[in-house]
Formats: sequence, structure tokens, C-alpha cells
Amino acid sequence: MRAVDQWAAIEEGLPRGWSEARLAFRPEGQAADAAAALAALRPGRVGDELQFTLERALGDASRLRGLLERLDEKRLWGALVLLDVDAPAAETEQPEGVRVRLVESWEEVVATLPPDWSDVLCELELDSSDWVPRAALLGAALNPTRNPEAIALRFRASGKAGYGASPGMVRRSLERMDAEGITGRVSVLVELSGAEKAVTQGAVWRMAGRSV
Repeated sequence: MRAVDQWAAIEEGLPRGWSEARLAFRPEGQAADAAAALAALRPGRVGDELQFTLERALGDASRLRGLLERLDEKRLWGALVLLDVDAPAAETEQPEGVRVRLVESWEEVVATLPPDWSDVLCELELDSSDWVPRAALLGAALNPTRNPEAIALRFRASGKAGYGASPGMVRRSLERMDAEGITGRVSVLVELSGAEKAVTQGAVWRMAGRSV
């Protein structure tokens, strides 16, 4: 399996709200070549494997995806393994029957962002596929896109001028969904801080080979 696909499987299983993840890449060939390709993450050599830590707030998950694509292009095969993951206690599962309002879920997400956050790519995971069309309509101002691999919509938000909805617009859209009893949770997939828009209106991320 390609390294980037291994990461996709690992990322899908990470707990909601994870902050740090420690991984190891065990190359089939020369570790030095793999270490050079992963140098941006400052991997440490432990025996025959390369270990490194991802910090979600720094956008390391997106950075890792790009580095692993480079590994695959160079045909540097190996096994990617999750060693440990940290998630705040507040992100533990709610007791059955207890639902967090979408606005509250958004506020929890914003509270974890650094003060100078500028761009985020978010995912709104819904508890029922029946709500997807209505949530997309109520959240039209967010310009949402469908995640075909989950019951979820993705949207961009901006803490500054540029691409993405303002935090206030996100809140108002989620309030409309709350008013109709739509439930789910909001999470951040990618986050940038302190980005300045000199010759562009905002960051462009690529997921599954497509710009988002």
C-alpha cells in the first residue's frame, strides 16, 4: 500500500480533536533516502525506523501528506505506523443521548486555534445522511463541498480577509442547522496561522489531487 494511503487510513482512525500524533516509517530500502524525503518533519532514527511527531495546530498532517506523496513518487516503499496520539480530555465521546449543538462544536474548535489563525479547512460530519441536502442549503454561505467518503460537508473559514467564511458567518449558518435539529460535529482538517495574502486571496490546499 502506498504511504499516502497508509496515512489516510491512520488519520481516519484518529480521535476527534487530536493534538499530536507520533508515527514511525519503516522503510524497505535505505533509511537515508526516506529520511531525506521526510526531512521537513525532522525524523529521528530509531533502529531501522524513522520516528517523528505531528502537531495538528501547525498543519503537520497536510505537510505529511505531501511528503508521503513524494516518497511514493520516488518508490521509497515502507510501512507507516501510529505509535501514540494525544487528544484533550474534553474531546472524549459524549454519553449516549447527549448531543452537542453545532454552534458549540464550532466554538470548541475555535478555542483550540492559535490567536493568529488565518485559514482553516473544516469538516462538518453529520449524524444522518438525510440531513446532507438541508445542511448544504442552510450553510450555502459557507460554499460547502461534499466529502464523498463520509456523511460530511467541508468548508473554509478565514480569520482575516480572503477565501473562506468569517467566523461569524460560520456561527450563523450552524445556528440555522441547530434550529432545525440537525446534529453532528465540526472539526479542523488543516489550519494556517499568520498567513499574509500578498498576491493571492488565500491558501490553496490539495486533497486527493484536487484543489480545495
